[in-house]
Amino acid sequence: MANNPPSDQRRMACHLWVGWRRLGHMWPRSTPSVTPVLVILLWTWPFNQQASFQGLRCMGPWIKEANCRITLNRTWYKTAHAVIIHHPDVSTRPSTQLPSKPWPAGQRWVWFSLESPSHLNNLAAMDGLFNLTMTYHSDSDIFTPYGWLKPQQENISLTRPPYPKTKLVAWVVSNWKEDSTRVIYFRKLQPYLSVDIYGKHHMPLPTKIQQSVLSKYKFCLAFENSVHKDYITERLWHNALAAWAVPIVYGPPRYSYECFLPSDAFIHVSDFRSPKELAIYLMKLNKDEKRYLAYFQWRKHLEVVTRSGWYQEFCKACQILQEPPTYRTLPMLSKWFS
Repeated sequence: MANNPPSDQRRMACHLWVGWRRLGHMWPRSTPSVTPVLVILLWTWPFNQQASFQGLRCMGPWIKEANCRITLNRTWYKTAHAVIIHHPDVSTRPSTQLPSKPWPAGQRWVWFSLESPSHLNNLAAMDGLFNLTMTYHSDSDIFTPYGWLKPQQENISLTRPPYPKTKLVAWVVSNWKEDSTRVIYFRKLQPYLSVDIYGKHHMPLPTKIQQSVLSKYKFCLAFENSVHKDYITERLWHNALAAWAVPIVYGPPRYSYECFLPSDAFIHVSDFRSPKELAIYLMKLNKDEKRYLAYFQWRKHLEVVTRSGWYQEFCKACQILQEPPTYRTLPMLSKWFS
């Protein structure tokens, strides 16, 4: 079993903190009701995944505060109030891929990444260049998680998932490496548990049918490709929770997940002394409907929200950048993120 679990008070404080960081715009702010247009330059499209800003509006309770012009036109560089720089797109040759000095006075640079430190190059080259962080870290200046929970508008009468569960365990994995810790753990689990594997090197799973396929499973492995603080990705939010499958998680410690989710919303591999014990537990749950359905009772009060495009991150940046600036630089960004 997991060692030294956090107290109930710590779980609650952590859960509330993450919720406040993601949904803090719902609290009243002291900023003026009418704000000047803030020009935000995206230095690149993240991973060149282009989308249109045509008709983009940052919807939500903060709409009166979110007054931004978001552009990729670098001719705006000298007059932009902020520049969002996506690390993976400038990490191969930072000295030539980043804007050159002198930098416009008062302009804020935002360091943006949703990747883990294990998959980022040249982090140290970013030290001393940026003013704000925009990541999945809950203590980022602009907190952009892969998913979150919000209160249900009304309590719903939930007795079981809305989809029939005809299969046991699924795993969606695109980057298969035999020497990775998650695959090593899976190999130890495999003799005791049948798992249907989807992804690049296994059964194909087109995006348009992914949720309908995964919704047939009782459980879904949400094994992260690396273990870092708050690195809880679409493997949990989209693959498992959005499909109403109980997530079996491999990643940061249980208490880190409990900052984002109720403790009875998931199964952590560290709860068991061995992969064999985990398999035995899942087989018992498969035959015990009452215990299985207990993993869904939190949905009476909370609703899963998953990120649906880059615009969500950019709208959140628009909101935060409207606040009165406290100008600073991050001398050791690489140490903070690692």
